[in-house]
Amino acid sequence: MNLFVYGTLKRGQPRHRFLSGQNFIAAARTSPHYRLYDLGDYPGLVERVDGVSIEGELWDVDDACLTRLDRFEGCDVGLYRRGSIQLARPHDEVSAMTYFYLKDIEGCPECGTCW
Repeated sequence: MNLFVYGTLKRGQPRHRFLSGQNFIAAARTSPHYRLYDLGDYPGLVERVDGVSIEGELWDVDDACLTRLDRFEGCDVGLYRRGSIQLARPHDEVSAMTYFYLKDIEGCPECGTCW
């Protein structure tokens, strides 16, 4: 499965080790339908009508990796949910998932287009 990562899972970031053994595809950007918020130690991506294009990386990950990431991202406790994301060209035809932040972002500063 293709996974778009935009924060601490990217290469050079502190939690990149969770993608060990997976295949990097390319640097990628989302379509302009999202906003990225600074949550302190990590960012949170949310869908927005007035969104921007977010920079990140596209990875090919296996099911075992997704299971670990779902647990790490707090999907079971309602912190994030894994869902489909729209990517910009040249990856706009690629089907990909990402992690969307589910908690209130009131008062959280925006990160702009990149974490």
